[in-house]
Amino acid sequence: MFSWPVRIYWEDTDAGGIVFYANYLKFFERARTEWLRHLGVEQHALREQVGGMFVVTSTQLRYHRPARLDDLLLVTARVTESGKASLTIEQSAVLQQDGTAPTVLCEGSIRIGWVDATTLRPQRIPASVIHALSAGNH
Repeated sequence: MFSWPVRIYWEDTDAGGIVFYANYLKFFERARTEWLRHLGVEQHALREQVGGMFVVTSTQLRYHRPARLDDLLLVTARVTESGKASLTIEQSAVLQQDGTAPTVLCEGSIRIGWVDATTLRPQRIPASVIHALSAGNH
């Protein structure tokens, strides 16, 4: 499972100092992007080279506890389903505090599809991407 650190700043919080609920989607997006980069999959380069890109087709989030200003989260990503043109990625935002067990704050299931960048029609995920994802799961 891949994890990416995210520090909570003022811009992430609402007036009560709690992370605005929609920002978890941003945190999850950053972790997915860094995870792909870690696997050698550069999304911008793929778009330029093969003319395709990933798009989010559905999200489902469950909130357990709030994150607050200055918290350090680890945001995780792992593939749970892989199809010819889509992936389902399970993600979580976990609070890291010294001396205590990690606490899951938010978890979600994000489905992404591969589309032609010009027409936005679904296409088969390139073999190079499938290979990188397979290698990253071992």
